[in-house]
Amino acid sequence: MTISMYQASVPVFLRALNNLGNVLAAGAAHAEARKIDPLVLLGSRLYPDMFPFSRQVQIACDMVKGGAARLAAIDPPPKADTEKTFAELIERIEWTSAFLRGFEAAQIDGSEDRPIVMKTPFGELNFTGQSYLTGFVLPNLYFHSATAYNILRHSGVELSKSHFIGKP
Repeated sequence: MTISMYQASVPVFLRALNNLGNVLAAGAAHAEARKIDPLVLLGSRLYPDMFPFSRQVQIACDMVKGGAARLAAIDPPPKADTEKTFAELIERIEWTSAFLRGFEAAQIDGSEDRPIVMKTPFGELNFTGQSYLTGFVLPNLYFHSATAYNILRHSGVELSKSHFIGKP
C-alpha cells in the first residue's frame, strides 16, 4: 500500500497545527493563572540567538502554508507576521488550517516529481515535490513546533508529550 502526497502532507499539517494550538492555549492559561505578562512567554527563547516563541509559531504556520501551496503548484498567500498575543497566534493557526482545508487531494497527489524551486536569502533551493515535503517542510514544521513547545515547557508551562503529539 502506498501513501499519497496529499495524505502525507495536508492531514499531517492539520494535526500538527491543531496540537500547536493546544500548546498555545496551555501557555495562555498558564500566563493568566500565574499572573505572568503573556509578552514574557511570547518573547521567550531557548538561547539568545534563537527566534522567540511567537516567531517559532509563525514559521511553523508558514512552512505548511507554503508547503501545501507549492505542492499544488500555486503561490502561497502572503500573511504578515504581526501577531502580538496568544489569541492572535491561535487565530493565525486557525487561518492557516482553513487555508489547508481548502485543498483537494487531486491538487497535491502526483506532485512527487514536480520541480520546486525556492528563492531564499541564502540562495536558490531545488527540490522534487517529495524531497521538498520529506526533507524540508516536515522537518521544519516539527523543528519549529517542538521549539515552541520546549520554550513554553522551559518557562514552566505544564505540558506533556501528548500536547505535542496529540491523541490518536
